[in-house]
Amino acid sequence: MLRLLAIATAYALLTACASPATVLEKDPASAQAPVADKAPVAKPPERPFPDDSLYPLLVAEFALRRREYDVALNNYLTQSRILRDAGVSAHTTHLTQFMQREPEALSASQLWVELDPDNVEANSTLASLLVRRGRTVEALPHLALAERNGAQANFPSLLNGFSRLDAQQRAKLVSGINELAAEFPENTKLLLTQALIHTEYRQYDLALDKLDVLFDLEPKQSQAILLEVKILLTENAKKPFARLQQALEENPQDKWLRLQYARLLTASNMAGAREQFEILSAQSPRDGDLLLSLALISSEIGDDLAAKAYLNQLLALEQRMDEAHFYLGRIAETAGNPQEAVSQYMQVQDSREFLAANKRLGRILIAAGQAQRSHTWFNQQREENPQRREQIYGLEADLLIQAGALDAAVQVLNQALAEVPASTSLLYARSMLSEQQGDLVLMEKDLRVIIANDPNNTTAINALGYSLANRTERYTEAMALISQALALAPDEPAILDSMGWVLYRTGRYEEALDYLTRAYAVFPDPEVAAHLGEVLWITGDTDAATAVWQGALLKDPDHEILLSTLERLGVSSLGGQPINSGNPVDDTALETLP
Repeated sequence: MLRLLAIATAYALLTACASPATVLEKDPASAQAPVADKAPVAKPPERPFPDDSLYPLLVAEFALRRREYDVALNNYLTQSRILRDAGVSAHTTHLTQFMQREPEALSASQLWVELDPDNVEANSTLASLLVRRGRTVEALPHLALAERNGAQANFPSLLNGFSRLDAQQRAKLVSGINELAAEFPENTKLLLTQALIHTEYRQYDLALDKLDVLFDLEPKQSQAILLEVKILLTENAKKPFARLQQALEENPQDKWLRLQYARLLTASNMAGAREQFEILSAQSPRDGDLLLSLALISSEIGDDLAAKAYLNQLLALEQRMDEAHFYLGRIAETAGNPQEAVSQYMQVQDSREFLAANKRLGRILIAAGQAQRSHTWFNQQREENPQRREQIYGLEADLLIQAGALDAAVQVLNQALAEVPASTSLLYARSMLSEQQGDLVLMEKDLRVIIANDPNNTTAINALGYSLANRTERYTEAMALISQALALAPDEPAILDSMGWVLYRTGRYEEALDYLTRAYAVFPDPEVAAHLGEVLWITGDTDAATAVWQGALLKDPDHEILLSTLERLGVSSLGGQPINSGNPVDDTALETLP
């Protein structure tokens, strides 16, 4: 009797799952049997479910009612493969989408299409999932079926990731789109897709021709208008915004199109962009995103008064508050008001701006002679944001190093590693600081800990090899380490530079030049220039050395390693010009904070 009751209940609950398919509502628990007085009773399935499937399907339905979605989905996935029923597959697909389980959604929708190949929803769903996975060539026939059955297929979505397809796939996709366009010559989505393809290949005239046909059919198609603007901007046309401006005059409430217009203007006309954002903000006065855009644009064009007003509006609305405090701090700092800047930076909570705000705050305090106040603040931030403590330690140490307070930086890093002893970033920071202070024993110890924990850490391996080559005569060990790093990252310019340097230190000048030249070609850094120039100078090619050094000094006239190299080699002038030995920093403008 109980078994019969369970079977009867299962039929009542599962009628919605059997063919024909029903669409899952926002809450998958709503996929229950129709209520008799509100909707007609669904037609029973053409074939009954096997007894072995009734119980797991019943469990799945009750799991939906209890919002135990994982249990429900696992049962539906299993039974959809066993039963091969289009209704069950549809129900399973809807549930996977609700749960954002994309791999399972793809599998379920593929089975749904296999069982009901002409179902528009099934094909559209499968096409969308294939597009998101970059399988656009496979998605095309499913979109085509949907279009042929009266649905509005999103053909432009097929170009997502178009540049990542290989040449054969691109050709196949383009051919399929062109065939469909011939079948549906007045389909504006297909015309737009063709125009986008021509734009991708920089065939701008052909793209504009397609857009002209599209505008004859649908003059105010927003995506097409924007594509035309981008093409005309690329070709430096005289009036690239003409059609867009006309569309906004005729429909000034089109917020999406106006927003795109405003964003495009930021590349060349900040004042015009601000005008458009002001219109948008007047239409949506409580939109924090628009207020922030207005603040940033106003600051960019030098109108800090307006920028502050917009940022304070954000604070009043309690929107984008961390960004508002951060940019108010930036404005105060630029205006020479460090006390106000610090006050604003201190109000930035754990957000995207958190580290940037604290970096600026710490720099102000340390420059003003308030290193202890800075340290106290950073300790407080580590307590309040334990998930950030490693980052905050690294930030504080870096600020102290930049300020030349190396002993204080060592203390901070020692404190940090007492708390986070396995931190690769903190170990590396202390090793580099130790090398700078001449403590090669601690430097090597920290780098070897990193390498022991991560044998393929090319940064640590290369750093140890370079330091041994540069600061000791342990050239055999240095060569082995740098060779190991080079095997792991053969094109890394820093490692190429290290190999060139150890070869130079061992007297293998020609080989050294090869590596250093390759490193400098990829990464023309002043330190690499110092090394390359030195080898050229020692081998007698003084003109080439001078040219390399001159180029590097133009980029960074105060680079410490470059200047010390020239001093060590006795080079006092380049091309008749004396070498800049560096300018002392003028700290007189720094204001001491209370």
